[in-house]
This record gives sequence, structure tokens and C-alpha cells, in this order.
Amino acid sequence: MTPETASDRSREPAALVAPESLINVLGVIYVHRKTSDGGDIYLTQFGLQWADLLEVANWYEREWFEEHRERLQGTSAVYRVSTKVVAGRSLELVVKNCRVGEHVPAETKIIMEFIQAEFNSPWEEFSLVMELREGRYGPKDLRINTQIPLAIYVPPIRMQTWQTGRSASKINRLLARHPGIDIDILRQYKLIYGWIKGKNAVKLLEDAGFDDAELDRCLAPITQKSIADLGAKGYAVIDMKPDHVIISEPKVNALESLGAPTEEAAREKKLRAIDDLMRRGEYSVVDYELLIRTPEHEDEVSHTRRYSYLEEQADRFRAKQIPAHLRAVEIFGIPYIFGHAESTGGKLWVVGRNAHLFDYFLPERWRKTHSWRLSKNNEVFYTFTKDYVHIVWKTSRVGELPPEIPRGQGARSIPEKGFNSPFEEFAIAGFLSQNGVPTVYARAIYMTGSEKIEVSQDLSRFESHRDLRDPDGDRILRADRNYITVRGYFNGPDSWVAEQTGKLCRPMDLGKAAETGVLQPSACRRLRDMTLSRLRNLGYDGGLLDANDLLVSMDPQGRIVEDSEGEIEVRICNFELIHKL
Repeated sequence: MTPETASDRSREPAALVAPESLINVLGVIYVHRKTSDGGDIYLTQFGLQWADLLEVANWYEREWFEEHRERLQGTSAVYRVSTKVVAGRSLELVVKNCRVGEHVPAETKIIMEFIQAEFNSPWEEFSLVMELREGRYGPKDLRINTQIPLAIYVPPIRMQTWQTGRSASKINRLLARHPGIDIDILRQYKLIYGWIKGKNAVKLLEDAGFDDAELDRCLAPITQKSIADLGAKGYAVIDMKPDHVIISEPKVNALESLGAPTEEAAREKKLRAIDDLMRRGEYSVVDYELLIRTPEHEDEVSHTRRYSYLEEQADRFRAKQIPAHLRAVEIFGIPYIFGHAESTGGKLWVVGRNAHLFDYFLPERWRKTHSWRLSKNNEVFYTFTKDYVHIVWKTSRVGELPPEIPRGQGARSIPEKGFNSPFEEFAIAGFLSQNGVPTVYARAIYMTGSEKIEVSQDLSRFESHRDLRDPDGDRILRADRNYITVRGYFNGPDSWVAEQTGKLCRPMDLGKAAETGVLQPSACRRLRDMTLSRLRNLGYDGGLLDANDLLVSMDPQGRIVEDSEGEIEVRICNFELIHKL
């Protein structure tokens, strides 16, 4: 039995689903369940009705899988396997290992000129396949048929790098770009699709009697047609091949029954029939690990999500309905929406009460986007996410020992107090902002799923936070995890930015302003002293704030932004060494 050939299952009673098991990752709703082997399975709306057959004991039990699997053609580990019979039912599956983090073959990249191509994460792949199946973009009368995405299975055992087949250089490159967050590298993901009974275009023509010399001529139009159809719907498969084009079994049977007076005439008749099927869109496309949106479609989606993001962000402190897989929490007076980053095993706290913002800060939305380093000394990076949201992310130094402070610089007690935790940083930013001291916008805190390599030397924060727990009952601050703070790249107030269609404000730190002549050094010193005075009046010591920790803004006309009192507005962007007096 396959999902396509099964009888209408809507007549069967729906499976009971615990609300807390529902999660939303990149717009796809999954039912998350623990498997009998201690792993995790994420069932789509299609997979839920086959949940009993997708239990790992019914298809991935070692002896059964090895005996019943059939390796499919291709460079990745892809298998066809039938499940055991449960309650009189069985299901044909396609099971493939996700290759995120591995090298994309050079010939693939050269053919399509996608030199920076990356394999999709399982969540990105399923999200794109679901989009493609819905077909909202492009001609309404054109439909791209796909395999049915059933589930993502994550085995319980983390692998060593050599076992994953993933490139050490790729991992190191990701580490250099995004320290502490490439934690899905050592997790194994198995994507489960429904099997489509039929034949791929290559097999179909070979069985029809076409020899090697004729195949290239006959297959080229099939490949070109599938690429054109995908493009019209706003998508591309970077390594599109005729092997990825499937004609379903009923159509294959009809083709194979076609006759003609001569063998050559029969082949040409079958070829015309195949061309006719392609023209009518009666075929399916498989293999989606390099499925992407076309640039035009990507721009449209990203800009739409960016505008939605800005509207939601301006409304971030207004409580909205929270889905079952997320929780509203408050830490040091700051409200957050808390949830899991399922793709990495990490956890995420998004500032505010608006659950609609959570997906924008999942690590897969900003982990692989191009970034620019903003500091020579710290891990601080600017990027714009896959949703065209401009952010700055920084690896927290909580647990590290602060540097020695030269004499005469003031703030003598700060080195002994250590680096603030991310939660303390956001609490300080919130307090200052509410009391008239401008700050950058605190957006989210991400805790990695992987263990931290470095040993924490300053344990004071972990001790002071030991009784603070997340909704799972775990400590919010763990010495064995890395933390990354995400803040807004300041280009104007949220409410103002949401209304703009042209140029926005441009931030510049005081050090750069003095260096480039935008401000005189004396003016920069005065602005720093003024900011420190405001901090002291609120009971905080900011004596270790450097010139590059303070921002001024240039408006679209190139003028320095001033506050309501006509003073140059200075915004604090670093809170790790600000402490109460």
C-alpha cells in the first residue's frame, strides 16, 4: 500500500493528539513523539494517519530493515523499504539520510552555477516540499506532484564526525562563521516519504528499448520540461536529473501496452505518449535535498515575511494565543516566548509575548546566511536572515574571566563581578530602555544543543541562576552549553521602520564616528561621559563601555539622529559588563 493508492482515510477516526506534542517548524505542523528506541519522530499531517506503521519497530528494526530494504540509485543513502503488517496494513516507504553539512558534489554545483549550494536541513526540505505541493506561487493551473512527506526520525545516539560522512572542513567553516551553533552536525536525521509506484524516465525509456545513443536525445526534453515547470512555480532542484522524474504505475502500464507495426515505431509512439504526459504535468518530481526557491520567488517570500515580522515585532509585548509547543515565561522581569529549536536540540527564548515571532529566530533562519564580523575581539556578527530580517548575534562570554582593567580606567569591581548572563543582559537592556536610556533591541536568546568545548572558569553566574528553571524543569543557565544573544541591527525605531519602503537609518559606533570625522573626538568623549552619567543616575556602572559599545545613527539624508531634546541620540549595544552600583 502507498499513500497515493490507499483508500480515503478521512472516514477513519482521527488519532488522538496531545496538544503539547504539536510543534511548528518553518510553517509545518508536526506531532512530536518519543520512539520505542529512545529517539524522536516528527509526524506530518500525512504521516499521523500512519503513525502505527511509522513506529521504528515496524520498519527500522535492524533485521527487518536489512532484509527488506532496497538501495535506490543515487549518491546519497536512499532506501525503499516496506513496513511490517500492522492491523492488516503495510506501507511502502522511501527512507533517506539527510546530508546537511556534507559537500555538494562539484559537478552538481558547476552545472547549475550554485557555487555556495548547501544541502537542506530536514526541516527546510519538508517546508519547501509542503510549499511546492500547495503550489500557491506561479500559474494556478500548473501542479508539481511530489512524494508525500510523512515523518522525520532522529535516532537516539549522537554520532562521531567520522561516522556522519560530513566534511570536517565544512564543519570548521560553519564553526568559524557561527561558533557554538552547528550542533545538528552530529545528529542523524532520516526523512521518510511515501513511495510512488512507477518508473523514472531513464528506466522507462530503457525498458522501451532505447539504447544509450538515443537516451540523451530523448531524455533532454523531459529534464528541460521538469526544470521549466519547477521554475514557473518558483522552484529549482540544483541537481535536476531525468532519474528524478517519475511516471506513475497506471500510466506506465498504459504506455507499455502501446503497440505498433515495427519495434522502432513502437518506441516512437511511446516517446510521444511520454512527451504528452510531461506536457500535461502527469509526472512527479523526487529528491529534494537541493530544492530551493528561484531568486524571484525567494525575494517575494522573504520580503513578505520581513514586513510581517516588522508588524509583529512592533506588537511584540501584546499577548497573543500561544500554541501548545511554546510557553510564556518571565525571567528577571522580561517576558519571553520559550520553546525548543527542534533542528538542533537547543532551546530558544524570544523576547515579548507574541508567539508569532518565535519562528523568525530559529537557528536555521540565520545560521547559514552570510555574516559580517563587527568586532575584532568578540564573536559579534551582523547578518540578514532568510526572512530578510537584519540582526546582530553574539556568543555570550558568561563563564569566562573578564580581562584585567588598566589602572585609572575606573570601575574597579567589575572584573570581579564577571560577565553578565544573557538573561541579565536583556534585563539590563529592558530596564535602561524603559527609563530613558536608549539601547539596541533585545530579540532572543539561543542555547545550543551541543556541549560547550571550553570549560567555564567563572561559575558565579551558574550558581546565582541555579534555581531558575525553564518549563522543562531544566536550569536556564548551564555551564555545559553555549549561549547566543540576538539583537536588532538598529536601523530606526520598530514602529518607524515598519512604515518605511525606502532607505533606513544606519548605525555607527562612536569609535568609527571619530575615526571617519562624522564627530569630533571631543564630542564622542562628551557623549560617552553623558551616557555613563545617565547610567549612574539609574544605579548602574558602565565604566567599561568602550566607544564601539555606543551607537549613533545616521538618517536616510545622512544627518545624525537627535532625541526629542535636540541632543545626539546615543544607544548602548553591549550589556555584558554593566553592573549595579
